[in-house]
Amino acid sequence: MIVSEAARSFTAVRVSGAVPTSHDRLLPEETPVALVHDGATTAVMMATPCDLEDFAVGFTLTEGIARPDEIRDIEIVRVEAGVEARVWLSRDAGAAMMERRRTLAGPTGCGLCGLESLEAARRPTATVASSLRFDAAEIQAAVASLGEAQPLGEATRAAHAAGYWTRRAGLLLAREDVGRHNALDKLVGALVRRGAPRDGLVVLTSRVSIEMIQKAAALGAEVVAAVSAPTAYAVEAARSANITLVAIARADGFEIFSHPHRIDPSA
Repeated sequence: MIVSEAARSFTAVRVSGAVPTSHDRLLPEETPVALVHDGATTAVMMATPCDLEDFAVGFTLTEGIARPDEIRDIEIVRVEAGVEARVWLSRDAGAAMMERRRTLAGPTGCGLCGLESLEAARRPTATVASSLRFDAAEIQAAVASLGEAQPLGEATRAAHAAGYWTRRAGLLLAREDVGRHNALDKLVGALVRRGAPRDGLVVLTSRVSIEMIQKAAALGAEVVAAVSAPTAYAVEAARSANITLVAIARADGFEIFSHPHRIDPSA
């Protein structure tokens, strides 16, 4: 990430003591990004306008719209109101998406109201495999590595990050965004587009909500480690998805909320 493209400088007045002082501060960009599939807008997200190809692929996968091999093309188009991430799907994936839109559209024309949207929010979470094991030192190394790979966060103190750590490569990839969901979608897209190995763990700087677990499960991540606490619903989802959820991860330790069998605490 080039920080100059993801942040702007503003003059602020610092009040600390008797004499206010002016100084320049970098703030992260926040731009409306429309996720457009086969010419129809699926969602509009406020996001940091970088790594948008990764964002488009990750969002398409984690929201269950299409598999990576069903994406034909991606266009990032800057328009007056923001950015359009245009995703073109295979014929079968596009037809399935249109059918889902017709199913969700109720008599009011809302498409996001009532029972169906509540059910969508509580959609079943994919169940991941159970083949990986890590020790406590590796969990802490993964968390520490993400702390050193956040240029936008370091410059602005106002961005989230998501990373993928493996035993062989260390921190393989990291992505940043003003939105924690966006950062994870960008990471997922980056991993998919590069054909990266899936023998690592996801590391997050944010709290863990149900959506973060759903997105991690769509990636097939067996372990998620976060510096902040999870919600109760996220813990339930992690248990259901067979994901080991590590949270409140600090230099002096962490807490395991689900499937502790993947973590060896003695090492």
